[in-house]
Amino acid sequence: MRKKASLLMAGSAIVSMLFVSSSYGATEFWEPLTYYNPATWQKADGYSNGGMFNCTWRANNVSFTSDGHLKLGLTSSAYNVFNCAEYRSVYKYGYGLYEVSMKPAKNTGIVSSFFTYTGPADDTPWDEIDIEFLGKDTTKVQFNYFTNGVGGHEKVVDLGFDASQGFHTYAFNWQAGSIKWYVDGVLKHTATSNIPSNPGKIMMNIWNGTGVDSWLGAYNGANPLYAEYDWMKYTSN
Repeated sequence: MRKKASLLMAGSAIVSMLFVSSSYGATEFWEPLTYYNPATWQKADGYSNGGMFNCTWRANNVSFTSDGHLKLGLTSSAYNVFNCAEYRSVYKYGYGLYEVSMKPAKNTGIVSSFFTYTGPADDTPWDEIDIEFLGKDTTKVQFNYFTNGVGGHEKVVDLGFDASQGFHTYAFNWQAGSIKWYVDGVLKHTATSNIPSNPGKIMMNIWNGTGVDSWLGAYNGANPLYAEYDWMKYTSN
């Protein structure tokens, strides 16, 4: 928190993203997630993904807290009508280390996430790498990925703590031949088969499911629910 506060005090000299090139040629994109910068981020608004997504993305469900966190909300404006939130980068990013400090929402039937994605809307194959929290049990995290639309690589990991109760750091290191997932700096899972290759946007969202009760549990309509994000960072190869 002290790091974030000191940056904010620097005033107009600081923007919401920092690009730093190291002597080894790596590039860092560090985002403190303290306010909305439309030059680098987008809020999904006014449409639904359909299928298992039982809500409509609303820009108003993306907000920032007074202590400097991104807050994504799942709300209801009318009986059995649900609004959810998605925050995504304007630009795409490829191989490298992706890190996020986040606190998912806790409730049956919902998902809070951090992931990379590209697909047909971008004129590319569907490639995706996921860190997902199923609200029915936030003592676990699910890792997954898709390559040209082929998934089925789910790995559920016991955390040893309840992720909804505080901020922790989750990460994946995406390389040409592997993806390695980490929790608070500790390696938890490695994949080496059919690894995605297309750069994707960095995404964060919260949503409630329908027709996938065996996966998420049945959503009970509870709202408002919030996932919070403290910061994220991308470091290229």
